[in-house]
Amino acid sequence: MRLVNLLIILVFAPFIGLGMALAGFGRQAEELGLPLDRMSRPVEAAEKEAASLQQSVSSLNLSAAEQERRYREQESFLGRLAVKSEAQKEMSDQIYEERILAMLGPPIGVHRSSRVEIKVFKLDELGYRGYIAKVKLFDPSAFKVVLAGDRLGEKETTGSAVARTGAVLGINGGGYYSAVKDGRQLAYPIGNTVIDGKFVGGFTADDDVFFAGIRKNGKFIGGTFSTYGDLARLDPWQGVSFLPVLIKEGRPLQVPRQWATTRQPRTIIGEYANGDLIMIVVDGRQSDWSSGVTLERLQVKLAELGVKEGYNLDGGGSSTFVFKGNVLNRPSDGRQRPVVTNIVIMP
Repeated sequence: MRLVNLLIILVFAPFIGLGMALAGFGRQAEELGLPLDRMSRPVEAAEKEAASLQQSVSSLNLSAAEQERRYREQESFLGRLAVKSEAQKEMSDQIYEERILAMLGPPIGVHRSSRVEIKVFKLDELGYRGYIAKVKLFDPSAFKVVLAGDRLGEKETTGSAVARTGAVLGINGGGYYSAVKDGRQLAYPIGNTVIDGKFVGGFTADDDVFFAGIRKNGKFIGGTFSTYGDLARLDPWQGVSFLPVLIKEGRPLQVPRQWATTRQPRTIIGEYANGDLIMIVVDGRQSDWSSGVTLERLQVKLAELGVKEGYNLDGGGSSTFVFKGNVLNRPSDGRQRPVVTNIVIMP
């Protein structure tokens, strides 16, 4: 309204001055004997112009008020739409959650906090058994990759890593290899390992070995990366490496023949379409309990569960699932195998 009033003043100011000038000029003209009837015509024209301008300004004032009213209505509508959209998203997320839980069955264990929600399920299929954790991260810092002993070259069991860090959930992490250095047997992670945004031991280029983990904002990332830049531009925060990729963008990928048909203990990390993480450990090499599972069969199971991204971590005797301080699965070695990296979820 201040803008409109100012506009009115600016518009009428010249005519106010003109009127005052003409009034004074009229007296002077009378004294000089000039014909006032001829001088009145320009004044009348100016008055008409002023009236026209006043009408235009009034129209402008009305238009501004109308625009303000419409803006407020639009703002209110968009606000209601945003609330409705958020409610629909929450309803959609709830429906998706219910569908996931319908496939997984009732959880055997739950942990909830302001940072994370973990639900643990039994996996009991024909010929193999294991455990599944569905993890909903509210705070990305709850997801950690733990290097054995917090230094390169060491090995540590998953249970030890969970206890040492105070984690509530843990699974074994990426693959590793052994090397002798200065007469000592050491172990190092294969591919790329990222902890707190830093590449442990530098970047390694390998078209077969994947990297899987999370960004600093908690979003899951995974794939094979030929250059440091390809991976670094995704801003990885935590992650490990192994092979092969099982599910990418909802599609099963070709599994190497030597990996596809052998039944083994397995450890899997992946992601649902809603961003929840899934961690699976399958037992194997125990005919009276679980014979293990082929990667092709595991691909089918992941697809059945609606998993969008699925990555095969180090398996065999390394496969371990720890929840609330208890080793739930039955490692094939008869005990936990020390490994180089573990993935833990903090409470």
